Amino acid sequence: MKEAPGPEDARRALGRLLEAVLASRAEANAVFDILAVLQSERPEDIQEAVRACRRLFGALLQRGELFVGQLPPEEMVLAGSQGATRKYKVWMRHRYQSCCTRLGELLAHPSFQVKVSESHPLEKPKWEGSYLFPRELLKSVVRGLLSPEEDRTLLLSHFRSYLEYDDIRYHTMQAAKEAVARATDGHPTVPLAFWNNVFALLSSVSLPRQESTQVNLYVPHTEPSEKWKVVHLKEHRKAFQHMWLSFLKHKLPLSLCKKVLVMMHDAILPGLAQPSLMIDFLTRAYDAGGAISLLALNGLFVLIHDHNLEYPDFYRKLYGLLDPSVFHVKYRARFFHLADLFLSSSHLPAYLVAAFAKRLARLALTAPPEALLMVLPFICNLLRRHPACRVLVHRPHGPQLDADPYDPQEEDPAKSRALESSLWELQTLQQHYHPDVATAASTINQALAVPEVSIAPLLELSAFEIFERELKKAPKSVPLEYLPSQGLLGRKDQLCAQFFTLD
Repeated sequence: MKEAPGPEDARRALGRLLEAVLASRAEANAVFDILAVLQSERPEDIQEAVRACRRLFGALLQRGELFVGQLPPEEMVLAGSQGATRKYKVWMRHRYQSCCTRLGELLAHPSFQVKVSESHPLEKPKWEGSYLFPRELLKSVVRGLLSPEEDRTLLLSHFRSYLEYDDIRYHTMQAAKEAVARATDGHPTVPLAFWNNVFALLSSVSLPRQESTQVNLYVPHTEPSEKWKVVHLKEHRKAFQHMWLSFLKHKLPLSLCKKVLVMMHDAILPGLAQPSLMIDFLTRAYDAGGAISLLALNGLFVLIHDHNLEYPDFYRKLYGLLDPSVFHVKYRARFFHLADLFLSSSHLPAYLVAAFAKRLARLALTAPPEALLMVLPFICNLLRRHPACRVLVHRPHGPQLDADPYDPQEEDPAKSRALESSLWELQTLQQHYHPDVATAASTINQALAVPEVSIAPLLELSAFEIFERELKKAPKSVPLEYLPSQGLLGRKDQLCAQFFTLD
């Protein structure tokens, strides 16, 4: 029985076929043998065939031996009276199309990696010096990457290197927008795999922060024109904006919403032509509640602080996010960092700041120690910034209160009556079992120093770090006293004393 040819034999055979096709047009039919290997079941053969096709059609593209323009039907051209050269170019262009189709099918094959090889576009120029790019080929690649059935994260990681080229990045953004529109048009439900693939592609696109004099194009051009959109950063920003808006207008899975919100402030908003257009998505996320609302704060902060966005009832909704779970969520540090920034303005009314301080103090009664070591300085900083709120800890001529007037169930901080109350919760925490918490709560017993205490080192504090810190402390000497036992319960004459003598 004859053994199947090994990888080395297949490589040599493909090499001979490749040389024959490139050496003479009379051997053009050998291209069918090369394309046939792409149908192989062995990954090694497929890899060799992909390399051979890349070398073959790359050389033909450089020679100009593929038909340029709208491809006519093969049968019509071969049966016509056109010259042999034109027939050859049309025939070989159809072989090239077959190769591209098969490579698109092989995108998910474990032995295949994304390669964009058409550096000489095969479309016909509309005018002399017009911008040319193999758009259709790139669209087919993007459609293959955004599979609705399979996870293409690994392939997308290989494709990411091509996004450094301005022309590939620009047309990828347009192709991604079209792919999302096509997948969602008339389809009430879209598979999760598709959304994950789209997010993986969109999050790989990164725009330069400022215009560059050097244009980095994958398709070579002798002299780029200023009329081309692909050479201008503002056009990239528009395409980037359309791409993200087409994605975010759909109802996305909760896990994807969180990922988008995490990167919104530093990876998405800076690249948009009009960042304010993200307000609809961010307000929907902010109104959702829970961790989604906490994550939306970063993007809203950028719009409010850098783009002068006016957001009604923002502080009322921020106040509503303060519940017991805020000390236990994954994004606790991010939330308190932003809350500290939002409450740093000296123009905030005293009743509003008092409501936040009182709500945090009430929640602190059941908070874990690692959260308390951050929240207590946070509250004290609020009192330092807003002297009108210090009546919460010192009201020399105030009335004696039989009950706390603060209403923790009131959603509107203006109606919570926090300014009429006191921070008795902090005095209660001075009896906390953890000595560091008790010390931090005792700060209100003295006059608050003017400089604020930085809470940045305390935002990421965890229970494990507190435990490790306690273990590293030098042990203190504790005096002990030992009294010899006098029998069980101190009585020598008891009947059972002889069995329980401890000396």
